[in-house]
Amino acid sequence: MRIGILRPMPQFSASMDVYTKGLVSGLKAIHSDWELIELSPFLSNGKGNPIITGVKKYYERYWRYPYEIKKQNIDVFHIIDHSDGHLLYWLKHLPQPKIITCHDLINLTQPETFTGRSLLPIVSMKSWKFAVAGMQYADHIVTVSSHTAKDVTQHLNISLEKITTVPNAVDAQFKPLALQEINSFRQHKGLLDQDFCLLNVGSNNVRKNISTILKVVASLKRQNFPIHFWKVGADFNTDQKRFITTQGLTNDITYLGKPSPNELIKIYNAADVLIAPSLYEGFGLTILEAMACGTPVISSNVTSLPEVAGDAAVLVKPTDLNAIVTAIIRLQTETSYRQSLIDKGLIRASQFTWQKTATQVAQIYQKLLTLM
Repeated sequence: MRIGILRPMPQFSASMDVYTKGLVSGLKAIHSDWELIELSPFLSNGKGNPIITGVKKYYERYWRYPYEIKKQNIDVFHIIDHSDGHLLYWLKHLPQPKIITCHDLINLTQPETFTGRSLLPIVSMKSWKFAVAGMQYADHIVTVSSHTAKDVTQHLNISLEKITTVPNAVDAQFKPLALQEINSFRQHKGLLDQDFCLLNVGSNNVRKNISTILKVVASLKRQNFPIHFWKVGADFNTDQKRFITTQGLTNDITYLGKPSPNELIKIYNAADVLIAPSLYEGFGLTILEAMACGTPVISSNVTSLPEVAGDAAVLVKPTDLNAIVTAIIRLQTETSYRQSLIDKGLIRASQFTWQKTATQVAQIYQKLLTLM
């Protein structure tokens, strides 16, 4: 069987790269006889006039790439990202089964989070809405969480019968490291033995709630708590940097950039707690990655996060500053409580494998083929 894996534009989304790589590796493991054809739009070098570059990108995504896909000899089309739902307008009359994965509908449920993410925000939002509306032409929709499935039915008026929830997974490379290696890495990054290190991994979108984390750090410092905060992914914005400076937190916070996968594993292991108080997540993969590395997690009790975390994390109202501070202090002072979360987290993360995800997705392919 020839499966068309229709990827987003290269480097368009790191999370989509993780999902594609994981799904493909899982499919290859369980169906080595299948041929997986990975296709994606061509990404220009981005040099020159940004408006012209943007127009070229739209032409590539919405015309040339879809036109080329239609000519492929493929048995099943799987669109990896809901933002590429516009491909279904081109494919809807073809007889082959068409599946799309929807990761979230944040731009519909919380449109304010879209602000500042595009040079042409009105055009970008209209084209995105046009794309996700195309999901109605899919033969089946995979959602990464039950919460996202609920959003799809509510905002796109698509029946739950057409949707299967298949959760994301965590790569096997995320695992606990030896204590000696962890201590050496912490020392290399300038942490003192007594420092209690918080970690956040991801973008700096408003829904990530970084401002609350910074307020937590400031509150703990006022209590003479030995706090340090590592930020991985997107850098702090101008307002956040101003807050860090005015609150005297410069020496208590380190931006670690965008590390390689191997270094990210060391960072997870070396941190004392992953703090992820997001206001909205379609899934929340970072909490599973942290758990797999033996790092306790404090996250939110909203959207998809409770179904991902189960009972293996501290779940709080994301804007409840006092609840987050209290949870951090408890994790630092109660060794048995901290260890129980570590143990639960390791078990929880082990339940989410890419082979299990791929098995469920493959069953959808096969079922649709028998119906077509």
